[in-house]
Amino acid sequence: MGFTELGLGEKVLEAIEDMGFKEPTPIQEAAIPIALMGRDVLGLAQTGTGKTASFTLPMIEMLAGGRAKARMPRSLILTPTRELAAQIAEHFDQFGKYHKLTKTLLTGGSSMGEQIKELEQGVDVLIATPGRLLDLFGRGNIILADIKILVIDEADRMLDMGFIPDLEKIVSLIPPLRQTLFFSATMPKAISKLADQYLSNPKTIKVAATSKPAENVEQFMIRVPAKDKPEALKSIITQENVQNAFIFCNRKRDIEGVEKSLSKLGYKVGSIHGDIEQKYRTRTLDDFRSGEISLLVCSDVVARGIDISGVSHVFNYDVPMNAEDYIHRIGRTGRAGKSGRAFMLVAPSDKKFLTNVENLVKKPIEEISLDGSKKAPKPAPEAKDDDDKIEGDKKPASKKTSAKKEDSPKVARIKTASEVDKDSSKKSEKPASAQKSKDKKPETPTNESSANKNVQGFGDEVPAFFKA
Repeated sequence: MGFTELGLGEKVLEAIEDMGFKEPTPIQEAAIPIALMGRDVLGLAQTGTGKTASFTLPMIEMLAGGRAKARMPRSLILTPTRELAAQIAEHFDQFGKYHKLTKTLLTGGSSMGEQIKELEQGVDVLIATPGRLLDLFGRGNIILADIKILVIDEADRMLDMGFIPDLEKIVSLIPPLRQTLFFSATMPKAISKLADQYLSNPKTIKVAATSKPAENVEQFMIRVPAKDKPEALKSIITQENVQNAFIFCNRKRDIEGVEKSLSKLGYKVGSIHGDIEQKYRTRTLDDFRSGEISLLVCSDVVARGIDISGVSHVFNYDVPMNAEDYIHRIGRTGRAGKSGRAFMLVAPSDKKFLTNVENLVKKPIEEISLDGSKKAPKPAPEAKDDDDKIEGDKKPASKKTSAKKEDSPKVARIKTASEVDKDSSKKSEKPASAQKSKDKKPETPTNESSANKNVQGFGDEVPAFFKA
């Protein structure tokens, strides 16, 4: 099916053709005809499925015949992040190029005076984050009594970011007789309850979850103690031919620490997270696009809603706590048919999150040694017990693991060359009878010794930051 069969007008179709789009995505094919009927839509689709066009295209068509009054926008799109709001605004500029619709972007970190001026002139499409919208509403600069179309995008992300109370307040200010287009990547109970409350006889459209990363993205994981992650990251970046890369962290304090560490080494690095003012976030993204900076350390706020082509690498400094964020993160590379590489640093405490990620992608992520030269085998059961010991679990040692727990527990499953030599010398101290037996027949390496060798994965060269 082509776009011409969806019920869109000639001007919109011409804009689509100018952008080079030939066929609609599944979410567009299903949602656009329903939205053009004026019916509510409940869309379950992740970022990257083309859902932005699935609501912007019919909105442009339906709003084309009217005119907005001062301070009374005719439609409202709510998004959780400034970056996603900016991307939606860009879509309206592209798809609505042959229409005379007006739009205003209301996000924090931008000039409120300029936004108020635009609202006074009348706005057909209002694209906003909840905080700034409520701020201007409280000042009397917005009247929401003429909203005919409401779009709630990335509802589950709003839940994660604590915006649900703001969302509920905003919806209470909008006329109940309206069309609502509600989109979410997942449907937890809280979001399902909101959908039931806000939608009237909706058409539910489900697009299969993107649990399979793009085939042209190579994925690797490296097991490393948490305290050694900074040095491990530097080592990988040095070894890889990194043109530009996203580096994802779970915590803001780690973002700042990683940025400072890489900056001291001479890398062109920037950072983005929720506490940074919008003007600096915009400038940093522009610098990353232009190549002024090559490494962008960020939180998951960037994983959804930012489309930058030509990114060669993604580094997961932390395993994401939400498995679906892993798909969004590594989806920043390998775009537009190009290949990409994604690396993830896995600490012993990340076992639960790693299991969730591998369950989502339905396959184990390839494990490599720190130098990246060869695959590392899956940890033996004894090694897993060592991890549990390090993390403070109170499990009693089994007979198989009791001897192994005498090894250094400071670095999980990795021994230095000196430690290996010490173990070998201990094993050679045997009773005379045992020594005579050894002289007659070479001793076969034990399973435990083999496991240690395989898991080590460094040969004779051990990075300095792993040594005691």
